[in-house]
Amino acid sequence: MAMLQTGGVSSPGQACVLILIFTVLLQSLCVAVTYIYFTNELKQMQDKYFKSVVACFLKEDDSFWDPADEDAMNSPCWQGKWQLRQFVRKMILRTYEETIPTVQEKQGSISSLERRPQRVAAHITGTTRRSSTFLDPGSKSEKALGQKIKSWESSRKGHSFLRNFHLRNGELVIHQTGLYYIYSQTYFRFQEIEETSGAISKETRKKSKQLVQYIYKCTDYPDPILLMKSARNSCWSKDSEYGLYSIYQGGMYELKENDRIFVSVTNEHLIDLDQEASFFGAFLID
Repeated sequence: MAMLQTGGVSSPGQACVLILIFTVLLQSLCVAVTYIYFTNELKQMQDKYFKSVVACFLKEDDSFWDPADEDAMNSPCWQGKWQLRQFVRKMILRTYEETIPTVQEKQGSISSLERRPQRVAAHITGTTRRSSTFLDPGSKSEKALGQKIKSWESSRKGHSFLRNFHLRNGELVIHQTGLYYIYSQTYFRFQEIEETSGAISKETRKKSKQLVQYIYKCTDYPDPILLMKSARNSCWSKDSEYGLYSIYQGGMYELKENDRIFVSVTNEHLIDLDQEASFFGAFLID
């Protein structure tokens, strides 16, 4: 009898458990079915939307929508194209703003370098303004032969010019190390001097003279370094009233920054510093 009562009491509990399990399983099944259904629907919608979008962008339609046509403006195809155009436009503008100034700066720097004068050259001429200081008498104390010409025309008058050089005390000062072509020409003029009180005889005046031109380089070394020299002898006729001679020489030399070059001559009283005949210069080769 007791056993029957115990079994009767436990039957409703088991039924509740079974009902609960059944309910959970049913809900799980519904959730699974719903998930599968909506997933399938979403996939179909995505495929359909993707195909429609692709078809929209692949559609060859060059016509423009009328802004007053609300249906056209509300079309997903139109909105997609419009958003894509806006995005592409924004990216192009950003790329332009970032790259064009850099390109312009590079082009500006290149053009400024091209415009910047790169020539290294000097050509200085004699001046007709004769003075007692156009030759440097102090050069004899410098272990340099002859007397240094220091009164060159350094301004832009006539044929003279200076490009990345400067002139100091008759010397061209080098600003850039390199291989230079150096040249010089000096003009010697003999003219008969009227005899006064018989102090100067014709034999003395007509005596043969040696005309020499020297080109020197000054460095950190104490003494000037002779680069070139050229000479010729003059022998004027006894009946001549004047004689003209010019000496030209040139050559290539390695010069360093702050080196100085100058010209010296013998028989300095015969020098005629005409700008077309007496000149001195150099230019950078490499």
